[in-house]
Amino acid sequence: MTYRPAVFAALLGLTRAGSAIGDFWVQNDFCARVKGASDEHPVTFTDPVTQEESTHGTASGRAACLHHCLTYVATQAIVAGLGARALGIRVHPAAAAAALAVSFGTHYAADRRVPGKGLLEKLADKTGKGGFYRLTSHGINGAFHLDGAFHHGCETVAALIATTHATTR
Repeated sequence: MTYRPAVFAALLGLTRAGSAIGDFWVQNDFCARVKGASDEHPVTFTDPVTQEESTHGTASGRAACLHHCLTYVATQAIVAGLGARALGIRVHPAAAAAALAVSFGTHYAADRRVPGKGLLEKLADKTGKGGFYRLTSHGINGAFHLDGAFHHGCETVAALIATTHATTR
């Protein structure tokens, strides 16, 4: 398959676009704020319309993260599916499902940022990036940047998986 690098580049670009749309336009404020909540570290959410406050723990945090990851992967699937069709790329259904499963699982693991227990915080601490992870000054949010870099890496793996048995139309 001599065209696999081109298919990979196209799918990576499409899934990256779907990721950005899913993370920043589709994700609602509730999920963004509550997805890292736990019983040990509850999150208080203020409804922007009613101004009512509610406090959320582990169950709500998991549910918010699950909801976000489902809409995130659905957005990626739509963007990548429509883009691949427009480019004449036929993605094998099993490869697409595997790629989306990688994206979903890694996104959930990264976004469930329970203080002291989250995957990204642990990775940052083990690799000497803990200080950067906790940086929230000078206009920089280290956790946000490490989150994005982690997602980009996982999306690259997912795009490679999606090229398996891909053909042109």
